[in-house]
Amino acid sequence: MAGPLALFATASVVSLGVAFSDAPASETAVARTTAADLRQAFAGTDASAGLPDLREELVSRTADRSAPQQEKTKLERVTSRQAVAKAIKRADTKLWATAPLNLWTEPGEKAKKVGVLDEGKKVLVTGRSLYGRDEVVVDGEARWVTQGYLSDEKPAAQVAPSEASCTNGTSVPSGVSPNIAAVHRAVCANFPSITTYGTLRSDGEHAQGIAVDIMVSGDLAWQVAEFVRANYADLGVSYVIHARNIWSVERSGEGWRGMEDRGSVTANHYDHVHVTTY
Repeated sequence: MAGPLALFATASVVSLGVAFSDAPASETAVARTTAADLRQAFAGTDASAGLPDLREELVSRTADRSAPQQEKTKLERVTSRQAVAKAIKRADTKLWATAPLNLWTEPGEKAKKVGVLDEGKKVLVTGRSLYGRDEVVVDGEARWVTQGYLSDEKPAAQVAPSEASCTNGTSVPSGVSPNIAAVHRAVCANFPSITTYGTLRSDGEHAQGIAVDIMVSGDLAWQVAEFVRANYADLGVSYVIHARNIWSVERSGEGWRGMEDRGSVTANHYDHVHVTTY
């Protein structure tokens, strides 16, 4: 009887697999009962060993499908019109921006950059945070900025390029252009923790003495890049590159523009800010 029983068990399991492959969570109890009945019916036979645990398989597949859906629901809940309007209405606290901050339309991956919040500017905050960004209110609209750069204390004023002097012991070779020397002094005065500057070498603009690589990464690198961009006129800057993004005087109206992938971290300018001057 082992042969017919095995055939019957296999057919039953296949039928159940089809029936419950897309079953909602509410049908888990039915799957559990049916699987138990099958195991009891074939207990002690060779067929019972081949019966799958339908309940575990169903619950596992259901959990896998629901995970991304729950994450999406969280983002939708935070950015819904009602939630945003309520957050803006309740906002009553202003904080200082301690660095230039990109303004984003939402905290998710599909966020679009719509402007820059200048360092030293006071901005209304809602108190809501998600995915490493804080929600602020700019011109009555909800915007999102990188966490960690809003303070209840006003940041110290930056040293103007014309008044900058380097006090951390770093220097650039005498063969660089006056503009590169000015970039070094200004960055050194405002970001004294940075101690490595790459200037003269045998290729391209570096060989001409009109380019410098400021070795810094992460959020501090973006602060440096935005500082140089904001003071481009005083420093004689032509363009700035960091983290596969470029800003140039010639196309300044387009803001930061994405660049093609060049392969390595250094080639893509993730570990430094490149500045080319006139």
